[in-house]
Amino acid sequence: MMVLGVCVSLSTGHRGQRLVEAMVLGATNVTADAGFRLKAVHVQGATGMAQPDIIRAANVHSGQPILGVDLQALRNRLQSVGWVQEVRVVRLLPDTLVLAVKQRRPAAVWQHAGRTMTIDDAGRVIQEADPARFPTLPLIVGAGADQAASPILNALSQRPPLMKQIEALVRVDERRWDLRLKDGTLVQLPATGEDSALIRLDRLEQSQRILDLGLARIDLRDPDFLAVRPRGDPATSNAPAAEKGA
Repeated sequence: MMVLGVCVSLSTGHRGQRLVEAMVLGATNVTADAGFRLKAVHVQGATGMAQPDIIRAANVHSGQPILGVDLQALRNRLQSVGWVQEVRVVRLLPDTLVLAVKQRRPAAVWQHAGRTMTIDDAGRVIQEADPARFPTLPLIVGAGADQAASPILNALSQRPPLMKQIEALVRVDERRWDLRLKDGTLVQLPATGEDSALIRLDRLEQSQRILDLGLARIDLRDPDFLAVRPRGDPATSNAPAAEKGA
């Protein structure tokens, strides 16, 4: 019947095409009547927080003919979800779809231009991830902070005591970082060699407990010179400030 339908389509144009589509639809309905209807959708590799967004984007419903589900169109819908990095869609007859997801993991909360967004470790915004649900993630601030965050976050993850003291990482002029600590201290890192600057800070902390001195600023931008400024110094008013709302 399918071969005959193709022949008719070739000979009669759109009318034949409609006949083929009608036959395919009829065959789908026949298989559905035989029990090939969707009953279950299993999401693998996604957290409980991400699964509702993935199911919503799938836009399939219980009872629809499972052979009528366009797997490529379904995959395309799922790829548009911010949580989803990669996805594989498998149809298990007679009644199950499996959505095997490689999920993007929230890495930081990015604040810029009056907006607060959750990003993954590649700097991609996860639109569905409400930043309010991730109070323990690092806060990064400023233009370009999203794309530049991965190296500094990796470096700080190796220094848990320092990471716990950080209130925000502020991107300055899209070229370097300021670390704003919870006690008000500002640690200025260089545009290049930030890992070496952090090693230097580690040594100062071990030898002099520099982070416990109540300083307003620790300037590590020059590898050959260390500048510190105590609190209460009028010159601290010239310190670069985080973006509004940081």
